Amino acid sequence: MKNPVQGVGSGVFRALLAQPYLLLVLAPTLWGGNIVGGKLAVGHVDPYLLLLGRWLGAVLILLPFALPHVRNDWQKIVGSFWWLALYGVLGFAAFNMLMYGAAHFTAAINASIEQAVIPVIVFAGNFIVFRVRARLLQMFGLVLTVLGVVWVATHGEPGRILSLSVNVGDGMVLLACLFYATYSLTLRYKPAIHWLSFIFVTAFLALIASLGFLFAFGGGIGTLIETLPQTTPIGWALVFYVMIFPSIIAQLAYARGLEIIGPNRASIFINLIPITGTILAIILVGENVALFHLIAVLLVVSGIGLSEYAVRMKR
Repeated sequence: MKNPVQGVGSGVFRALLAQPYLLLVLAPTLWGGNIVGGKLAVGHVDPYLLLLGRWLGAVLILLPFALPHVRNDWQKIVGSFWWLALYGVLGFAAFNMLMYGAAHFTAAINASIEQAVIPVIVFAGNFIVFRVRARLLQMFGLVLTVLGVVWVATHGEPGRILSLSVNVGDGMVLLACLFYATYSLTLRYKPAIHWLSFIFVTAFLALIASLGFLFAFGGGIGTLIETLPQTTPIGWALVFYVMIFPSIIAQLAYARGLEIIGPNRASIFINLIPITGTILAIILVGENVALFHLIAVLLVVSGIGLSEYAVRMKR
């Protein structure tokens, strides 16, 4: 993989791209901001416009930088088209469509904490499908994480699951997490192409998928055009945010941090998303923290900590 520092220039950017831990904290912070952005967007911009604007803007911005790499990787891209389509549709488009839609029904804090279920699903998938073994302590940690997610999804009343009484927004977030976990599990089949080629092609396919979702669920182009005059300056600012920061800068930061310290050590930082998303929801959205949120965070953080400790004990 080409060093992302090359061609960036000197000074602040070069110094930043040499700090892996700063980069690996920045990435989940910006991804947590994506959750909060979806909540702030309610009443300011249509969720389908937010989704389409995100991927259209990202594709146009990435195009001049990614095009040379796409040309070099073209044969591999064609050979792995269906895998790349899966990544774009599930990991990029469907995940964010559900998250932006869920923001109309549930709190950003809930959506942030519930994303802790993603590594749990990935673990279960690795164990069931790929026969990746785990230690007892790791399994106990994952159980704690699941309990934390259940606790926040049921608003501190886990018995509601028996009657399927779960907020529709929380249900959408959990479905989104299932999609993203599937994306994560299948990344082992990702073609060996430049990271800019990967992001550009998957973003382009996410744009195509977003158009499909618009026609299937959002009323089509005509309905979208009708919402344009209703989009506020805050709405357009949020479109700009999601197209630049979680889509491009966070990807660059994570790719560079992973390159420096390796995937095993870098992957733990993904678990910061529930924490950064919760903090940003409190600061930017002004959401109140209830007792069930605190209990859920305690369970999630404890579970993640035990799981990561168990993984490191293996080495």
